[in-house]
Amino acid sequence: MDTSESSTTRPPSPTDAEGAEDAAAPPRRGWRRWAMDTRPLRIPAYRRLWTSTIVTAVGSQLTAVAVPKQIYDITHSSAWVGYASLAGLVPMVAFALWGGAVADTVDRRKLLLVTNCGIAVTSLLFWAQAVAGLESAAVLMVLLAFQQAFFGLNAPARNASIARLVPAGELPAANALGSTVMQTGLVAGPLLAGVLIPVIGLPELYLIDALALCVTVWAVFRLPALPPLGEAAARRAGVREIAAGFQYMSRHKVLLLSFLADIVAMVFGMPRALFPQLAAQTYHSWGEGLALGVLFAGIPVGAVLGGLFSGAFSRARRHGWMVIGAVVGWGVAVAGFGLSGNLWVALAFLAAAGVADMVSMVFRGAILLSAATDEMRGRMQGVFTVVVAGGPRLADVLHGTAGSAFGPRAAVAGGGALVVVGMLALTAAVPALRRYRI
Repeated sequence: MDTSESSTTRPPSPTDAEGAEDAAAPPRRGWRRWAMDTRPLRIPAYRRLWTSTIVTAVGSQLTAVAVPKQIYDITHSSAWVGYASLAGLVPMVAFALWGGAVADTVDRRKLLLVTNCGIAVTSLLFWAQAVAGLESAAVLMVLLAFQQAFFGLNAPARNASIARLVPAGELPAANALGSTVMQTGLVAGPLLAGVLIPVIGLPELYLIDALALCVTVWAVFRLPALPPLGEAAARRAGVREIAAGFQYMSRHKVLLLSFLADIVAMVFGMPRALFPQLAAQTYHSWGEGLALGVLFAGIPVGAVLGGLFSGAFSRARRHGWMVIGAVVGWGVAVAGFGLSGNLWVALAFLAAAGVADMVSMVFRGAILLSAATDEMRGRMQGVFTVVVAGGPRLADVLHGTAGSAFGPRAAVAGGGALVVVGMLALTAAVPALRRYRI
């Protein structure tokens, strides 16, 4: 398989979706052409993994809300909430890079079992400290660091495993199914946490998350063995293997460009740091609280809608052009959001951005799984995890600074324009992405 710039059409791989038949499905007609493509769910192993995600997508958001809430209650300081975010980011980045190398040298099923159990135990420890009334921000930050380290080890193995469970032609559909569930969790989880906190309190949110993770452990236990293929089993995951992953990525331009496309979109175009200021200054006539909730919900709602109608694009073969179009569409929508003075027009633009983000996630994920060999998929997914987590945090700094200097609406609109210019410049300068297809 040659995925270098000179050859960007991906031939079929015999290792994809071991045990699954890649039989051609009959063409879908009428409204079904637009509905979500659910073909991957006919594969029992993928279906179990996806079903567990439905539960944990919401449960993980309960903890994501509970931790900063508890830290703020203890310290009465937003700065400490920010420090906690950094305490989780650093180990996540380090262990995602190492975890990608580990995922390429061990049975991915066993790695998923160990890491999911580790995350579950951490959630139980969150619950224990809350019940004990420790009131220690330091303890919470240490637990958060351990939780994110386990997540960094888990995510590359989980994502890389999909290509061994699902036929190559169904990878976009599988990514759309997974991304839709995760985006739904981003909407439903915080709303549920807001309802439950006054009723049952913070400790029980941690306990619900831990119980939800038991479903994931069971689903992973039922997966087939996913040992490394070929010579990968003889290697050990170390600095040399991590460096080899970056070297591999630099030689395969389409992989490098898939990461750069996300960096351009997120760093220049993710405006969430300015939502509080926009809610207070631009959309305050609708009520600051309502405006803030609408702004934060806009992108995830659009992403969920994009996933529900992903049948419209999940069968596309020119994956590179789909990524390019999605990132440009994201930039245009963000710029429109920055220029809008009406809250509901702003919501429409944010929802459009969410649809574009879903398309980008689906096809960038498909490119990473199909363009990389199995012995490199873990490391590529490790880099992917770092990019996805790090880009929005860099955007928070950039947009916060630009918003203070030029005003929030100008900063958002300018960021959207930079996304369009940057993506078109990348596309023109390096043709590998626009030439890539399966």
